[in-house]
Amino acid sequence: MKSRFIIPILFLLGVVVTLAYTADDDPFSQLLKRMDEYNKKYAQEKVHLHLDKPYYAIGDDIWFKAYILNASSSEPSDISKALYVELINEKDSIKKQIKIPVSGGVSWGDFKLPDSLNEGNYRIRAYTQWMRNAGPEFFFDKTIKIGNSWANKVFTSTSYAFSKQNTAEKVSTRIKFTDKNNLPYAESDVSYEIRLNSRNLAKGKVVTNAEGEVNFDFLNTQPTLYKSGKIIATITLPNKQKTVKEIPIEATSNAVDVQFFPESGNIIEGLPNRIGFKAVNPAGRGEDVSGTILDDTGTEVNKFSSSHLGMGNFIINPQPGRIYTAKVSFKDGSQQTLNLPKVQTSGYILSVNNNGADKLNIRILMSPDLMGAKQLKLVAQNNGNVYFVSKPNSEKQLISASIPKKDLPAGIIQFTLFNEANVPICERLAFSNNLDERINTSIEGLKPSYARREKLDISLLSKFADKPVQGSFSIAVTNASVVIPDPENESNIFADILLKSDIPGYVENPNYYFLNSDEKTAQDLDNLMLTQGWRRILWKNVINNAPAIITFQPEKSLAISGVLTSYGGKPLPNSKVSLFSSSGGFFAVDTLTDAQGRFNFDKLIFGDSTKFIVQGRTGKNKKNVDIKLDVVAGQIVTRNKNTGDIEVNVNEALAGYLKQSNNYFDELTKRGLLERSIILNEVNIVEKKNPAKNSNNLNGAGQADFTLTAEMLQNCVTLSQCLQGRVAGLIIEGGVPYLTRNMFSSMSGKVPMQIILDGMNVGSDFLDNIQPSDVESVEVLKSINYTAIYGSQGGGGVLVITTKRGGGYSGSTFAPGIITYAPKGYYLGREFYAPKYDPAVPDNKPDLRTTVYWKPNLITNPEGKSAISYFNTDQAGQYRIVVEGIDMMGHLARAVYTYEVK
Repeated sequence: MKSRFIIPILFLLGVVVTLAYTADDDPFSQLLKRMDEYNKKYAQEKVHLHLDKPYYAIGDDIWFKAYILNASSSEPSDISKALYVELINEKDSIKKQIKIPVSGGVSWGDFKLPDSLNEGNYRIRAYTQWMRNAGPEFFFDKTIKIGNSWANKVFTSTSYAFSKQNTAEKVSTRIKFTDKNNLPYAESDVSYEIRLNSRNLAKGKVVTNAEGEVNFDFLNTQPTLYKSGKIIATITLPNKQKTVKEIPIEATSNAVDVQFFPESGNIIEGLPNRIGFKAVNPAGRGEDVSGTILDDTGTEVNKFSSSHLGMGNFIINPQPGRIYTAKVSFKDGSQQTLNLPKVQTSGYILSVNNNGADKLNIRILMSPDLMGAKQLKLVAQNNGNVYFVSKPNSEKQLISASIPKKDLPAGIIQFTLFNEANVPICERLAFSNNLDERINTSIEGLKPSYARREKLDISLLSKFADKPVQGSFSIAVTNASVVIPDPENESNIFADILLKSDIPGYVENPNYYFLNSDEKTAQDLDNLMLTQGWRRILWKNVINNAPAIITFQPEKSLAISGVLTSYGGKPLPNSKVSLFSSSGGFFAVDTLTDAQGRFNFDKLIFGDSTKFIVQGRTGKNKKNVDIKLDVVAGQIVTRNKNTGDIEVNVNEALAGYLKQSNNYFDELTKRGLLERSIILNEVNIVEKKNPAKNSNNLNGAGQADFTLTAEMLQNCVTLSQCLQGRVAGLIIEGGVPYLTRNMFSSMSGKVPMQIILDGMNVGSDFLDNIQPSDVESVEVLKSINYTAIYGSQGGGGVLVITTKRGGGYSGSTFAPGIITYAPKGYYLGREFYAPKYDPAVPDNKPDLRTTVYWKPNLITNPEGKSAISYFNTDQAGQYRIVVEGIDMMGHLARAVYTYEVK
């Protein structure tokens, strides 16, 4: 939603160079035009989720507000209208997925964390269908810790020690097992299995000691292939119940990887070269290092030391014929000598100095052999929008330029240097932290302190460029004494939209770069650009006029589409296609196929789990047709890239919060406001085979007066034949099933049985449209104890029919010209509950909410204001208000406010 504009002015060697490339016909101007067209056509979307808390407990609700921007457009209509949000566990398995509607680039939803989940490092992933074309690297993908005290009997605390054994890596492991009160499970049997990258490495059995601890070692004999994994530990409790715990293995050694990154791609001989470096441990976290740069004669050339999270930079001026190495010192006292990248005898350097307060300074350096009357081109762009263009000549070895920072948009700026043949030869990324592009917010009426349960009547005021601005905001209020803030790594709209959405890989503590605007933070952020830079637009695609590969189209509405063909595969034009559903009320609509046999039911609105029947007929009303629906395959779950955010001992890390939330959940359970699973002691039973698997019987699969299985239906031509005479008290008349007791039970005559096909009520005359060979089971509901749950619809009895493909989301053909379909519909979000206290009506129930207040759809009026009202809880402490938002031009807002509750 960022406005598209161009500032074609660059101060170069004190001379103003102007280039209106849209009016020129030279090859480079044409290249820029193609880039502009390319970006308009293929511009990607960015997603940020504002989460109400930085971490959670089993039993919590996760509340989120989604902000979606198109990287190149200011039009809300250009943004996808549907967003997928997923909760993914440590096994990279989707535990929950919802699809929420997007309006004006915003939406919101929630997840419930039932006690059927385990504690662990979960991920929240969000994306649109259009974003899938760029790949999961650019999805919103955040790792969050979810602890479990309320529904947990076994707590673990794990530590690792690493050593070398020849070429293998030895891992010494200690696990302590305790109960909720920190009492050890002593003398308990524990079996364990070691898995590295899903490969079963080792297993064994041990017994806990008096402190509840077990110790064992394992070897990683292929450390270059297997770097992380998990321990699956099963402990047998005193009541013989077995509890399984999955414990992350972040790494199998403490080795540190150090890499060097020349500023614009290569080290050039005889020129001052800035070299960025990054030191990372096996878990993906930065490690501070220091060292010296030596040439091949042993002469010390320079020293270096990391400044933040293992990153830093140094400058060298390589001399002809010399080879350079770095002698790196680690925090454990060890040292390692590494080769720097090979020195090139000829080339360019594109150097950026971002330390100035007002200007961003650029230098272009070249080796002497490249000097001459050649024309270079320098382009600066953000999100594919060109902001600066210059055509300097290469007559001098050093070319200097400066760009006013106020003229740059907030975010990553990509500088590209082209040679005279319009081939990109150098690139450098820099971050523009333009504070003037932010929405400024304030909270009116906020006092320094309040009493417990006191009501706050405050208002949000939003301004841009000192003028009131209308926008969509979200507000989360927590007690910082209960929910300890994670300011450097919590969900942050600036970090996600301006930084993480444009560079791949793991960014450690991304919010750090937006907490302060001082010189050190700016330098640390520039080191990140030096070592982890990337850009969305690939110049080679633009130069070669190569279109982007588009597999997924943007979703503008819910739709059901496909093609109608004959059994031979020939499209059937001008044929009738009907769509109907009885989920949540009867719905039916018809359309005709086009010349290619295609049909489309567009602009639908339906909830999740809605089931449809699609029926096709030829122009002569023949039903021998084949319906092929357009079904988009689901997104695969890639491995978690946020390795540095993995916490081995989640419950231990969240111990304080879990204690507080446990009291809150217990109170809700007492009031009947929170469901809790009852886990019984292990009992060995003989399982009875369910004759109606995949059934949608509301009583439960197989809970019926009589069930016909697929084996019983093999010799029937129609279902009427299968049922007639086989079920006591059931007769078929004209293809309609009846119970004999209901043949004349009403003034209107016979009361037929209802037919429920794969969970959908298809009426009473649909029976012989269903082919017996496609049926998995038929459940006959006759008695009141089975039909009562269907209400008035079950008065005449119910036939619950499940097809052999009735358990999945994909379409299920069960008769000629008819198909069932259960597409992903919209999730209807819940409303956050905030109590309202009346002094005249005493309420002595404890208020222990961990999220004090959450409002995702705070809309400011033309004066830039929006009212906020809520009550504090019973808990004292420093309360924290986090506000995030966006206006119609794509300007972002984030602010944190605090007050005291005494």
